[in-house]
Amino acid sequence: MNATVELAKALIQKHSVTPDDAGCQRLITERLTPKGFNAEPLNKGEVSNLWLRHGSETPLFVFAGHTDVVPAGDEAQWHYPPFAATESDGLLYGRGAADMKGGIAALVTACERFVDQHPNHSGSIAILLTSNEEGVSRDGSAYAVNLLRERGETIKWCIVAEPSSEKQLGDTIKHGRRGSLSAHLTIIGKQGHVAYPQLATNPVHLAAPLLARLCRQQWDQGNADFPPTTLQVSNIRAGTGADNVIPGQLEVEFNLRFSTEVNATQLQQTIEAMIADEKLEHQIEWYLSGEPFLTVQSELTDVVCAAVRDTVGITPKLSTAGGTSDARFIAAPETQVIELGLVNKSIHAVDEHVKISDLQQLSDIYLAILTKLLLG
Repeated sequence: MNATVELAKALIQKHSVTPDDAGCQRLITERLTPKGFNAEPLNKGEVSNLWLRHGSETPLFVFAGHTDVVPAGDEAQWHYPPFAATESDGLLYGRGAADMKGGIAALVTACERFVDQHPNHSGSIAILLTSNEEGVSRDGSAYAVNLLRERGETIKWCIVAEPSSEKQLGDTIKHGRRGSLSAHLTIIGKQGHVAYPQLATNPVHLAAPLLARLCRQQWDQGNADFPPTTLQVSNIRAGTGADNVIPGQLEVEFNLRFSTEVNATQLQQTIEAMIADEKLEHQIEWYLSGEPFLTVQSELTDVVCAAVRDTVGITPKLSTAGGTSDARFIAAPETQVIELGLVNKSIHAVDEHVKISDLQQLSDIYLAILTKLLLG
């Protein structure tokens, strides 16, 4: 069996629902330490983080990824058991096949082949893995990256093995991501009987004009690299469940995905000014999960595009679309970071799958990138 496919299946068969690593990182450690990689757990709490490094010199190239997966949901809806790693008609099925155990398998086998061929390569290769990317991302990559920075380990190039491809392997790489800002807003009213509205204050009615303003607000125009900032209301809760009670408060959760044309502080100030305009008694809690970042055309993007062209014969487009990833914790002025991985069509879905042929081709792309950067 192909080594990349074999490893992908072994990883999928481990029930590593976030934040449980379920032995994935131990398996990878057992494969790579005989190849000369130094393995260092960077665990915190219930989160497993692993730093594997081959070499001690600069420049430092890093593969980053996560061993956790989202829950499978109703397993009766799956055609194949989600943790069985079933091959059928040229596809490999299983939770995490695309996001991102297939990508991890590809980067591991690429590293194995590279150090076998070039044990005395220049610079260093490292792999950073976490078991808490699909959850709240607490104590995961952000924690590990901060530890590495504190001791002076500077990453020059980083590829995050997120499933970036859209229709075929290599058609898209992510060279940036929008920022993500969430809010939990509570509008305070006064509970009462629906037949006596003069004795109550309905927070749903109070909030309606504000919500309409938020939904139609144009935050910016975007730019050449980022689409305009958007706001989406994700949850609204009010009421007691009875149809004759005016609720005492309304809770609203919303999220902004923002471009580099604005920052989180500006967005917060604008929204809080809107709330003040409406004279609403309220409480609001903000959560910034990531600032936008962008790796402009660089040595890394040029090498990655060349490796994809050489391997699969297409030129990838550069994109900043989609959600957040752990790349936001790694991005820094001194670090070029991109995301390159498998096709993302089935991620988080029932019957998540990848093309078996894509697994080896992705490993070949990763090997070509290592060769061009560390030997070229």
